[in-house]
Amino acid sequence: MTQTTDRDMIDLSAPRTPAKPATPAEVAASVSPPAGAIPQDELARITDDVVAALKTVYDPEIPVDIYELGLIYKVDLEDDRTLKVEMSLTAPGCPVAGEMPGWVQEAVEKVDGVERALVELTFEPPWTPDRMSDEARLALNMF
Repeated sequence: MTQTTDRDMIDLSAPRTPAKPATPAEVAASVSPPAGAIPQDELARITDDVVAALKTVYDPEIPVDIYELGLIYKVDLEDDRTLKVEMSLTAPGCPVAGEMPGWVQEAVEKVDGVERALVELTFEPPWTPDRMSDEARLALNMF
């Protein structure tokens, strides 16, 4: 669910009730943030750098990064350059549930133009393998 605001927003979330959840690549391709205090060219660079940073974080049990797994539901960059990340896990009982949000926060706070990051876990909608990119499916032999 996306709300129009007067801040710069990168919405990587899939619709809440999709027939088939969008993959990370499909969601990223549909991003068109509104104009705001951050210049569009800088916002595009920050977006690319945030995606690259998210791709450095891996679930230790799965050899695919969290972005390609589809664990990132929403990323919102506010005018004060606070980056809010809404993410999920493959399962609520994930052994690294307490650590992974910190890994994500640490990775995205290194992006030039991000002052601080706040990471929130959600299980709505629940993660399913349908959220994985083709790259993740290939790496996990799920074709």
